[in-house]
Amino acid sequence: MTTPQTRRSKTATLDLSAVSAALWLAGTVFVALVVLYFVGLDQGATSIFGSDTHVHEFVHDARHLLGFPCH
Repeated sequence: MTTPQTRRSKTATLDLSAVSAALWLAGTVFVALVVLYFVGLDQGATSIFGSDTHVHEFVHDARHLLGFPCH
């Protein structure tokens, strides 16, 4: 009689090293700060796009929903 071959499960391993965690944290903080800038601070004199208000108008309702005053 032959023995059945065992199947290898294809499970992904999770890398929990400190370097990997630090890179994920740094990336998450960067993205969060960019979103915070565009939703909460990109207006008028602080706009990186000059006097263009397209970004402000695009996120206008989100600004009010999150409690940022804009006018």
